[in-house]
Amino acid sequence: MKKILELRNVNKIYGTDIKTQVLYDINLAFDTGSFNSIIGQSGSGKSTLLNIIGTLDTATSGQVLIDGNNITDMSANELADYRNKTIGFVFQFHYLLPEFTALENVLIPYNIQNKPVTKEVIDKAKERLKLVGLEKVMNNPSTKMSGGQQQRTAIARALMNDPKMILADEPTGNLDSDSTETIYELLRSINEEYKTTFIVITHDRKIAEKADRIIEIKDGKINLDIYK
Repeated sequence: MKKILELRNVNKIYGTDIKTQVLYDINLAFDTGSFNSIIGQSGSGKSTLLNIIGTLDTATSGQVLIDGNNITDMSANELADYRNKTIGFVFQFHYLLPEFTALENVLIPYNIQNKPVTKEVIDKAKERLKLVGLEKVMNNPSTKMSGGQQQRTAIARALMNDPKMILADEPTGNLDSDSTETIYELLRSINEEYKTTFIVITHDRKIAEKADRIIEIKDGKINLDIYK
């Protein structure tokens, strides 16, 4: 199986005078099309790990390879372009622009590229909203949608540029149990249909246990790595 992501001896240290090490010699590889969960207590280093994987933060030492490309060698502009085209993000808070409709929010990752928004592009955004079950509310402002609908809009937005990998940080953290189940099933169906690789950080053991692989981070180190 081809590896979409590899971390080799990744360390992360914050501070200069007073140094705090958050990650210690992390070695991980993720198969293309796999569905993975990362668990760990607050302060364990899991969000830092996700930020490094997502190129939002850099490792102090070690290598990060995405699809065979060593991202540690890229400039800030190259990284931003690569991130937008290769990685989709879903966070605990949806980060939708309140003055925009669901459709306009989904178009944002495309708009960042400063390319003309053609009918084909708009149709693609509509397809992404249909995929997450929101075709009937696509013209609603994000403030006129439920929490579950807002999070589904965020998932459609993450899919807009056909990313190879989606990183989700507590994607159901603000949702009730029914919405949590709906969002999980949606992520799973996207994973199966599009072979998109998922890495999901969660405090919810029930969600974690439904993944193909569970990685537990404890005190900045890999404590468990279980394939199911």
